[in-house]
Amino acid sequence: MNFSDELNFALALLPALLMSAAALWAWRSRAPVARMWQQFNRLAFVALGFSLVGLVTQLILVPAYGNGEAAAGSWLAANQFGAWVSLLVQLLGATIGVYSVHHLKGEPRQPVYIASLAAVLAAVHVLLLANHWVVLIAAWAAIEYAMHYLLCFYQDRPFALLAAHKKKVTDRAADLLLIIAAALAWSDVGSGSLSALWAVIAAGHSSAALVWSSICLVLAVIARTALMPVQGWLIQVMEAPTPVSALLHAGVVNLGGYVLVLFAPLLGVSLFARWLLVVFGLVSAMVAGLVLLTRVSQKVHLAWSTIAQMGFMLLECGLGLYLFAALHLLGHSLYKAHNFLNASSVVQESNRKLMTGEARNSGFSMIVALPVAMVIVFTLRSFMDTHAWPWWWSAVLAIAWAPLLWVPRMEPGHSRPIFARLGTALAMAVFLTVVAGIVDRAPIGAGIDPLAGAGVFAMLGMAAMYVGMTVFQLWPQSVVTIRRWVYAGFYMDEGYTHWVLRLWPTHWAGAGHVAAPLSHILQEPTCGRSDS
Repeated sequence: MNFSDELNFALALLPALLMSAAALWAWRSRAPVARMWQQFNRLAFVALGFSLVGLVTQLILVPAYGNGEAAAGSWLAANQFGAWVSLLVQLLGATIGVYSVHHLKGEPRQPVYIASLAAVLAAVHVLLLANHWVVLIAAWAAIEYAMHYLLCFYQDRPFALLAAHKKKVTDRAADLLLIIAAALAWSDVGSGSLSALWAVIAAGHSSAALVWSSICLVLAVIARTALMPVQGWLIQVMEAPTPVSALLHAGVVNLGGYVLVLFAPLLGVSLFARWLLVVFGLVSAMVAGLVLLTRVSQKVHLAWSTIAQMGFMLLECGLGLYLFAALHLLGHSLYKAHNFLNASSVVQESNRKLMTGEARNSGFSMIVALPVAMVIVFTLRSFMDTHAWPWWWSAVLAIAWAPLLWVPRMEPGHSRPIFARLGTALAMAVFLTVVAGIVDRAPIGAGIDPLAGAGVFAMLGMAAMYVGMTVFQLWPQSVVTIRRWVYAGFYMDEGYTHWVLRLWPTHWAGAGHVAAPLSHILQEPTCGRSDS
């Protein structure tokens, strides 16, 4: 590596070191909580500055003066997409830190919270630098271990303990799959270095070991991103503090998308692995998208939204649209963090709806929205030089934009607001399509390798979901039975919970004990301790 590459690596490593120092200090210190928060926030914003400088270096200096490639023997290496995610996660961490100072005021377990939050951020930064299977597996396991303390922040809430236990079991299964994937690839390549793996695949090498390695990797990511049928814990962790939910949904769950973008060369070895992503992603997006229509709790609604978005992101990876998956990850993280941290505003919105009534969407607008969106997307695409944009992806985008064009039923004397909203919706659909065409060449550090057959399959699946959403709203009485099943997520979580508690039982229902004194909190074992 030359000086430019070394500087870029040092800048990428500094946020991990600073957050590690913050975690260690909070873990060992007996300072007042207010001072702990001040120290954490200082280090978090300094780390944010280094993440920003590291991204600028990755975008400007490395292309001009460096080769941007890691040495085959290095265990850590900076990359362009990792720099984007590093900035995003550190921004979320700093924001959540400031928010938590007031949100958790008076809570006795704040030292645990501060140490765990810093540990999660440090482990995420290490994962983003992983250039070796061992680092990747260890960093991801460390993230989930630290998250366990945050999810169990309220130790007197049984469902919080149950959700944390289910997540722990799922994570251990994912760890096992990752270890198998690493062992298979390592044995075939002769090294655990990811750079060495990319070089072997780029040389045209393929084998059964690499095929099975990619399949195990995909299954591990499916488990870690809470796709169906293991999505239940993500819904039940709503018992945790709101900033924990924001961190989980905006900065931790979507790391599976980063890993898939990073391992795009390995996915290219196995067509079956990519189809697994397409099927699991599409089913999760479709079912979760329908469940959204049946839920009224704001945080539960957001949780199902995350499942749908994670499904769509993994679908994009399966389709080979890694660039769009990367952009989706960045956009969804910002959107979901804002929604969780702003969740209290739903009370004001509910009061407004109680006073003014909630307008129902026009059936005509729901029927014509899809063809109108198709015209917008395909027309604009014909004028844009989208070098790697398959036609079926235009159809999928049109299906995604179509709900924006739904407008309320027109009431006598209230036509002006309806037309204003329709004009805004049309402008938004045009804007999003233009932006999608522009970011097609964004310097994100992700490529594209379209899988045409799976793309048509995904398009038909998304169209079926749109039809289902329309039927649910226009003729709710005709789908009462199926609506009950949809509300329950087709009871997938009930079956998964049954087998988790049967194979790995825990005393989750006995929560409610008095919290331990503050001096002993940091030495407490993880909550939801199993019988084994």
